[in-house]
Amino acid sequence: MSTQLQGKTIAFLVAPEGIEQVELTEPWKAVQEAGGTPRLVSTDTGKVQAFNHLDKADTFDVDETVDGAEVAQYDGLVLPGGVANPDFLRTQPAAVAFAKGFFDAGKPVAAICHAPWTLIEAGVVRGRRITSWPSLKTDLRNAGADWVDEEVVVCEAAPSLLISSRKPDDLKAFDAEIVERM
Repeated sequence: MSTQLQGKTIAFLVAPEGIEQVELTEPWKAVQEAGGTPRLVSTDTGKVQAFNHLDKADTFDVDETVDGAEVAQYDGLVLPGGVANPDFLRTQPAAVAFAKGFFDAGKPVAAICHAPWTLIEAGVVRGRRITSWPSLKTDLRNAGADWVDEEVVVCEAAPSLLISSRKPDDLKAFDAEIVERM
């Protein structure tokens, strides 16, 4: 087992439902295998419902609600995708503020697939190089980002490192950057 993330706690911010399961479970596993502690943060207590594309998949226990979570408790943030997940999060002021807080604190953030929608709402993509699911290209460009179609993009623009990937097929590269850079 790698110990690159030993002693680090990584927040995974998700909506109550609509999370693309593999985009939650694979980075979660990578964090654990690197010695880190992943924690599930959501807008509600209880369980969240993941999906395999449009089909219901597993449920996962919430560790903490976003309204009680403090950025200072965490060393980094992972934003899984799924269409409904970030679409819901971007309408929740506490979730948007939590995500923005990582940028304000200079802490690394990783976003995959549709997750950059939350970052657009947080106002943190302007001037950053980023990738996503292709349907977000125009949204990201309109928000001032430099959108590219690449497996994984690491943007080191101040104040915070941003790791982004397009889709589940990119998870191996996405997870490797999370382990290496968080």
